[in-house]
Amino acid sequence: MGEVMEMTEVRQSVSDLPVQDPPGEEFSAADLRWVKYASSEHHCDDVALIPYDRMEAFISGECNNPEYPTRFHIERGRKRERGTLKEVRSDDYLLYRMYWCSFGPENYGEGGTILPSRRYRLNTRNRAARPQSMRGCTCHFAIKRLYARPSLALIIYHERRHVNKSGFVCHGPLDRDAIGPGARKVPYVGSEIQQQTMSLIYLGVPEENILQTHIEGIQRYCGSDAKVDSLASQYVHKLGMIIKRSTHELDLDDQASIRMWVDRNKKSVFFHQDSTETDAFVLGIQTEWQLQQMIRFGHQNILASHSSFGVSKLKYPLHTILVFDSRQQALPVAWVITRSVTKHDTSRWMKALTSRIHSVDSNWRIGGFIIDDPTSELDPIRNVFSCPIFFSLWHIRRTWLKNIIKKCSNTEVQREIFTQLGKFMYSIWSEKNPMDVLEQLFQDFVDQTTFIQYFKSFWVPKLEMWIDSIRNLPLASQESCGAIEGYHLKLKLKAYDDSQLDALQRVDWLVHKLTTELHSGYWLNLYADESGSFPEVKAEYIASTSWQRALHIPDEAVLFDHKEPLSAKVASQKDASQMRTVWNVGSEFSLCSCSWSMQGNLCKHVIKVNMMYAPRKDVQPSLSFQSFQRVLLDLWQKPLDDSFSLDLSVAWVMQMQERIQKVAELAASDGIAQVAGKLPIQWANKRGRRTAIRRTSPMCILPHSNGSVQRDLTLKRNRKRRRLSNFSG
Repeated sequence: MGEVMEMTEVRQSVSDLPVQDPPGEEFSAADLRWVKYASSEHHCDDVALIPYDRMEAFISGECNNPEYPTRFHIERGRKRERGTLKEVRSDDYLLYRMYWCSFGPENYGEGGTILPSRRYRLNTRNRAARPQSMRGCTCHFAIKRLYARPSLALIIYHERRHVNKSGFVCHGPLDRDAIGPGARKVPYVGSEIQQQTMSLIYLGVPEENILQTHIEGIQRYCGSDAKVDSLASQYVHKLGMIIKRSTHELDLDDQASIRMWVDRNKKSVFFHQDSTETDAFVLGIQTEWQLQQMIRFGHQNILASHSSFGVSKLKYPLHTILVFDSRQQALPVAWVITRSVTKHDTSRWMKALTSRIHSVDSNWRIGGFIIDDPTSELDPIRNVFSCPIFFSLWHIRRTWLKNIIKKCSNTEVQREIFTQLGKFMYSIWSEKNPMDVLEQLFQDFVDQTTFIQYFKSFWVPKLEMWIDSIRNLPLASQESCGAIEGYHLKLKLKAYDDSQLDALQRVDWLVHKLTTELHSGYWLNLYADESGSFPEVKAEYIASTSWQRALHIPDEAVLFDHKEPLSAKVASQKDASQMRTVWNVGSEFSLCSCSWSMQGNLCKHVIKVNMMYAPRKDVQPSLSFQSFQRVLLDLWQKPLDDSFSLDLSVAWVMQMQERIQKVAELAASDGIAQVAGKLPIQWANKRGRRTAIRRTSPMCILPHSNGSVQRDLTLKRNRKRRRLSNFSG
């Protein structure tokens, strides 16, 4: 319907309204400019003034709305004769009629409530075809033929949306619950086929290609038939129209819109706390597919936190929980929208998330948790997940590099400052004072006033907090940092779309963006990778991180310069004549001349050069390896005396060594069967006999599922019943 205009003032008289007469045989609300009008009888409604002889053209146009096709019936009406009023106001009527959508106001659907009997007579001649089709639609408007100007009609729209009392679309193509009379003849469309079709639509694939893929999917359940193809074409077209015309605004008020979305999508919400005077707004979102992936890839693996996205642009920052799939790509498995970082709120939504997972798999647990913000509360993570906590440097590296490139115009100065900041980070593990290295940086680049002022004002006050986190927590590897950065870039591309910048301050828009476009994109990526379908999507997904792209660069393309040992050149794969230069090789703070690195990103050339440079003896270990050495040294510290604490320290180190060996063996093998086949044989008693079984790995690579335990218990109960039955004779 028409665009809701934001009026700075409310009209008090109909005489101030312009007369509108759109061209064409019929027109609708979308063709009119609506203004706010208030009087003693009307409570600030949307109104428009048209010629009275065009009234039928307006009603016909509203009935033929492609999004909500319907008919409008006269719910009530009144009329006056001329000369009956002594005092005439501008909005007094000769004829008054209220038109209501024929899918309401009663609701005969499932869970609907029938309105009580009314004292006035209903005009049933042009109602909906049958009472069962009435869905409680609240869309209605009134038309007044003006007393003072009989040639004009005043349209008063009380409710312009075709929604029920709960605020949900209740009929038409946008109604997701509509079934229709031919539902029995429609071919089976499973959730996988539907999600696949939706994902292709969100990616902008042409409708012809989507239809072909959709037909191939449903033909697995029914044979090829012209009727099936026709129904499939209608389904794809309808689904595309629903997605194209769907909106995030369930209500003009953002808070009310979110409540409606939560009420309608309870299966996708694991925690919701509305904003009050004492409580902060918290919304935790996890679809059923995300729940499955979190159980699948998160068990005995590492979770990561991508925190504080959109702090300055969004109404509430976005917090994402990530898992790493079989290709070590970051996969979002939960979203939390909140500004609260308190221990109480963090603990509540984390407990709700794990409770949901444990309701499906009680044995589920993780091996580690990566954070990227030193202000994150650690106690809730330790209490809820009971795992080690890692710290990722991807955020600080990206932020520093972006601001260096933005505030320093000279390329040589850019790489020198970035190199010095790298030395500052490496000095955290040495005997040097990191602040002395930083002070030397300020003296050497005193002429770079813009960057120095930014660094002193924004970073110096909180550097101590970052240094404490780096010293006290083991650091995440460069591969995991690259995977988190890859998710960040994809999220940023979807969220900061230029056409939606006016909606950044609405939470319902963010929820709609996450659960539709972003969710569908990741679903299709994983589906294409595992099923072999959509080779182009699979290739793009595999190459979505710099680490994976670096693996495709051959060693011959990397050239080290012996005259400049801290620089290297990488030949382009598309054009061998183009060379990329990498400076400060062997460090996480290397800088490349490619455009991707100049945007502040971790590029494939830096990763590839560091892969080849790391085995050299004269190269200092990476920051993550230095933190790993620190952990081992802390475990290996000799106690004050030859006591039990020495045994405990050795046990911890040996346990860690054994687990690392198993993980390394699994990563280097072709499959888990190859690792399981090498496990030593352990003898155990079973039914009175000795049976050779394989000893389980200390890593619990193949944990027993709840189903297998249940089957074992069932067999034991059945045997017991059979034995008891032998004595009953």
